[in-house]
Amino acid sequence: MSRFFALFACLFAFVANAAQAEQVMQVTPIAPGTYALVGPTVQRNPENLGNNSTHGLIVTDDGAVLIDAGGSYKGAQMLHELIKGLTEQPVRYVINTGGQDHRWIGNSYWKEQGASIVASADAVADQQNRASMQQTILTALIGADMLQGTTPAYADITFEDSYELTLGGVTLQLSHPVAAHTPGDTFVWHPATETVFTGDIVYVGRILGVMEFSSGGTWLDAFDAMAALQPAHVVPGHGPVTDLATATRDTRDYLANLREMIGAHIENGGDIITAVDVDQSAFAYLDNFETLAKRNAQEMFSQMEWE
Repeated sequence: MSRFFALFACLFAFVANAAQAEQVMQVTPIAPGTYALVGPTVQRNPENLGNNSTHGLIVTDDGAVLIDAGGSYKGAQMLHELIKGLTEQPVRYVINTGGQDHRWIGNSYWKEQGASIVASADAVADQQNRASMQQTILTALIGADMLQGTTPAYADITFEDSYELTLGGVTLQLSHPVAAHTPGDTFVWHPATETVFTGDIVYVGRILGVMEFSSGGTWLDAFDAMAALQPAHVVPGHGPVTDLATATRDTRDYLANLREMIGAHIENGGDIITAVDVDQSAFAYLDNFETLAKRNAQEMFSQMEWE
């Protein structure tokens, strides 16, 4: 009888974990074997376990490739519950598209599952530089209990500018053209389905964040390198699967407008304090606009003042 109850408890825990994952994240099929795992656009919290981000999954006959590891050890487990509902194939590779926590800090979980981690060398350097700070922030946002088990772990395979990954007859092309939201941002091109997984190069439906580690100038170049592929499907780092026109509107147009407004502000003798008043109203429809727009303006001022 005790064995029966143990099995029942395991089954109940699996169902409960799967249900939690489905409540937090949505699965969007793009093509056979190709999916987006879409997290919420709110801040990291105990419910999303740091997964306030969009991830990708490509399933092949020889295993699966996950794009972005999850925002904590338990966040990686949450992603795994979603994946188990889509395929029985094991995750063979995990690609880190950048240095933000939800792109990589769940790596240790995937290494325990036998996966190899792939990332640009610049992303790994950024991860190492900010790992301690990210864990401190995550402790405050999702709680020490939810962060339990999260240990920084880094890529097994690194590259400078580009890397080609082939598994089960499916080829993915990884490109790290220049710094964008983070120094090592990478986009992943799946040519067979005309799908690009952009990581934090693209935000859709929510305002992007220009941070002290971002590169407000070359971010536009990273976007343009991605856009040159003319993808049919864009899987952003934040937000739902979309098309290139929407990605351009919500990311490139926002950045270009902000740089134009800040450039004029500097030219007219404005300072960093009044930079918050530049006109960003055309993008007020984006989630988190009130929280981030003024901070973005001041950070962009700091970067452009010395360009």
